[in-house]
Amino acid sequence: MTAAHLDGRRGAILAAVLLAAGMVLPWVVYPVFAFNLICFGLFAVSLDLLLGFAGLLSFGHALFWGGAGYAATLTIARFHAPFLLAVAAGVLYALVVAVFVGFVSVRRQGIYFAMITLAIAQIQFFFAFQFVGLTGGENGIQITNRGWFFGYPIEGDIPYYYLTLALVALGVWFAIRVVRSPFGIVLGAMRENERRAVSLGYHTNRFKLAMFVMSGALAGLAGALFAIGNRLAGLDAVAWQTSGKVVMMTVLGGIGTIFGPVIGAGVFESLEYFVSKTAIGDKTNVVLGTVFAIVILVARRGIVGEILASVRKRSAIVTPSEVEGQRLSSRA
Repeated sequence: MTAAHLDGRRGAILAAVLLAAGMVLPWVVYPVFAFNLICFGLFAVSLDLLLGFAGLLSFGHALFWGGAGYAATLTIARFHAPFLLAVAAGVLYALVVAVFVGFVSVRRQGIYFAMITLAIAQIQFFFAFQFVGLTGGENGIQITNRGWFFGYPIEGDIPYYYLTLALVALGVWFAIRVVRSPFGIVLGAMRENERRAVSLGYHTNRFKLAMFVMSGALAGLAGALFAIGNRLAGLDAVAWQTSGKVVMMTVLGGIGTIFGPVIGAGVFESLEYFVSKTAIGDKTNVVLGTVFAIVILVARRGIVGEILASVRKRSAIVTPSEVEGQRLSSRA
């Protein structure tokens, strides 16, 4: 499944539907849950860039999500910085770390790449836990405000949600532009047959590194928005469970579809949030695991991936009457 399947009218319709849903979301559910959901959506998109289009599975993506959250909240707590500067600090942190980690890891493939990213992410977790004076340790970093946006405070959950939605939409738009560019086409060719790409003269490791850095920066943007929105950066954000969680979201929605991971994140977060408030709340992980297993067994391409495959299959079927009609038209 590649991004090409989202080109044209179908992709535009799906994007419009998701944006419309995003516009009404904070009036349907609790606003804090709403901006958490769209932040996780961008986080999943960032991983999909790496997994779906470069063929690299990262088990340490919380490195960028959580690290950027710490950087953003520290910038507000220590320097009383405005909102955009705090977000920029988080993205910059994720970008710099991604350059270093990518340089070390992109020379490896498969499970070796995944283990390297996981190991480095765990190192960051160790530092976040041990350096209590800087990170707050188990208590994390709490901030009393979300900073300022062009002189205006953004303490209200609704205004903050729409500001977050605008930045998330820009992040998803950027991801779509990347995968539809010549750069994205080369990555697709590399994913299918890297040896052939090398024989054509492409420096594949450079392309992988570039995609890794872009993926890390988008994850950092999502993590910074999430931490500022919740006024907290904690150990949960840099834990390996968060890296596993975003992998499940991406697979659930559909690898290599861009919009699929957004829907996957929405389904996963909604189940986790609402099931936890029911009588079987203590079995939330069991419910999530069961749903994930069912989707993988029934729809191995993911939710959106299967829908796109079904639509593509139907559009490829031409009935005998349609063939005869085309012949008559051509003769006329």
